[in-house]
Amino acid sequence: MRPLFVFVFLIILSLAAFAQKPEDVLGTAAGRSIKLADLSPETQQAVSSLPTRRFGTRSAILDQMVSQRLLDAEAKVTGISAGKLIAAEKAKVANPTDAQIKEVYDANQKALAESTPEQARKQIIAYLRREPEQQILGAFFAKLKTKFKYTAGKPVNSTPLAAADVVATVNGVPITAKEYEEFAAVALYELNADVADLIMQDLNEALYNAMIEEEAKALKMEPSALLAREITNKLKDFSNEERANLEIAFSKTLAAKYKPAITYKYPDPIVQKISVDDDPAIGPANAPVTVVMFSDFQCPACAATHPVLKKAIEAFPGKVRFVVRDFPLESIHANAFNAARAASAANAQGKFFEYGEFLYKHQDALDTPSLLKYAAEMGLNVKQFEIDFNSEKTAAEIRKDQADGDSYVINSTPTIFVNGVRIRDLSFESFKAAIERALPKQ
Repeated sequence: MRPLFVFVFLIILSLAAFAQKPEDVLGTAAGRSIKLADLSPETQQAVSSLPTRRFGTRSAILDQMVSQRLLDAEAKVTGISAGKLIAAEKAKVANPTDAQIKEVYDANQKALAESTPEQARKQIIAYLRREPEQQILGAFFAKLKTKFKYTAGKPVNSTPLAAADVVATVNGVPITAKEYEEFAAVALYELNADVADLIMQDLNEALYNAMIEEEAKALKMEPSALLAREITNKLKDFSNEERANLEIAFSKTLAAKYKPAITYKYPDPIVQKISVDDDPAIGPANAPVTVVMFSDFQCPACAATHPVLKKAIEAFPGKVRFVVRDFPLESIHANAFNAARAASAANAQGKFFEYGEFLYKHQDALDTPSLLKYAAEMGLNVKQFEIDFNSEKTAAEIRKDQADGDSYVINSTPTIFVNGVRIRDLSFESFKAAIERALPKQ
């Protein structure tokens, strides 16, 4: 039977460190106990392999820290940003030929069926470039390790690892175990939370099915007939939203009767101290909830997420302060940094959000002439806009946001925080639930 993704909203979860044994009871409903051993083989495998994956992830995190420090050192010497350094190395890889693209397309037509020809071509090119790009970047970082005198330290998977232990040295500056653990905390939480999400998905399905079966038994019906009566037969427009609303209503009815309980302990979320700097904001400065979005104006996911987040925030008038910080991904988006400069120039004339939404809608044309044209179309003072756009102060502000983002272990956009908690699911329901959790309890 189909699980209800909304089921988690009906049950209060206790939060604790991630640890689970096969015989532990994860939840109960309708007189039945659900254990880890009752979940799907895929979820059980994800749980059992977690220690091994943590080991590998810890090593990969150190590699990331070392690479970032090497890039920072090279950027300081060359005057070229880290993102542009990466982009320049990737640019050395030639695009695949039309014959190579066609070969991949022909072998994957079914998987690409829902993509337009242009979308499919972009996906295939990215796929075919991935391995050679990684090879060339590997050689690039190997050169930087020699140039800036990288030396390995105590392995990060050593036990015990004291706070003062040096795990690596880059350009004469040591990386201590304390620095490493603080940086690694976010990625390790994400790893644990990914597994926890699999457990919750299976657990929700098992509990929901247990209640369906018990209710059907009480009514002397088949479970499929009960679902048809409560959901399928009530559909009018057959939309996903309509079905979801019916499922929510039915799950609440079942939960009220059978009192399901989840005893599984989800890993504690990491609360980071996220600076709002002096960046553009909407909402009261003293609002109880602060939402910070690190964005890239050339990022399609940012363009899609921004209106969804905005709608969720509008559901809490006067209670949320929304702050946007820049995190242009220069290694993959050639016009992202200049788009951020343009938005900052618009902000100087009090039109950041209006101009930003304009950029999201015109991601196919973010070259400098287009950015100036958009300013004119919006009625901005174009001469002043151009002065602010070219200002070194404007560029420095964006670099500050990027540096802060790096310190918060941001690797992609959009990255959104609600009162310091990183939001993993970028949906309206998730944003709304996060804001509700962050509001002071009455």
